[in-house]
Amino acid sequence: MNDWRKEIETALIAFVTVSQLANDPVQLGDLEVEFLDAPHVSPAKLPSRKMAIYGFWWNGTWLKIGKAGPNSNARYTYQHYDAMSAQSTLAGSLANDLQMNKVIGFDKQNPGEWIKASTCRVNILIAKYRRRELLSLLEAFLHVRLHPRYEGLSHAGEAAEYVIAEVNEDEEKVK
Repeated sequence: MNDWRKEIETALIAFVTVSQLANDPVQLGDLEVEFLDAPHVSPAKLPSRKMAIYGFWWNGTWLKIGKAGPNSNARYTYQHYDAMSAQSTLAGSLANDLQMNKVIGFDKQNPGEWIKASTCRVNILIAKYRRRELLSLLEAFLHVRLHPRYEGLSHAGEAAEYVIAEVNEDEEKVK
C-alpha cells in the first residue's frame, strides 16, 4: 500500500479497538492527526498539553515512528533532523545506512535537509492527561503494523541473527 495517509487512518481505526481491549479507550476524535506532505517543515513546537506519535514515510516505506511525551519538545521538533543531536534519530539511521548513498539527493553530512525535502511526516497528537502507557501502546502498535525500517533491529542480518538465536533457545528448552 503506497497511500501513507490511508495506512495511518486504517491503523488508527484498528487502534481504537486495541485501546478498548487495554481498558483505556480512545475514540478517533481524541486523536488529532496532521499529515505533512514532502517537502515538509519540521514542527516549531510540541503543542501545549499534548503528547505525540510521529512518523516519517518515504518511497512506500515507513522509516521511523517515535513518540514524544509532553516534555519532549526537542525530540518532536528537531532531533530527528540532526544526526548528532541524540541517539536513535532518523538522521543518524539514514547517515549510517549504506543503501542511502545510492539515493539521488541524499547527503549523509546533512540528512536533515533530505528528510525535510523527501519524506512525508505524520503527527498524531493526544492530550497529555492521558496515560503515557497509552502513548507507548500506540507507538508499539504502529511499529508492529507498519514495520518502520529504522526501528528495533534495523538491519536484516541482525534480525536474522536474533531469530536464529530465539529458535536455538527454544530448541534448547525442548531438549
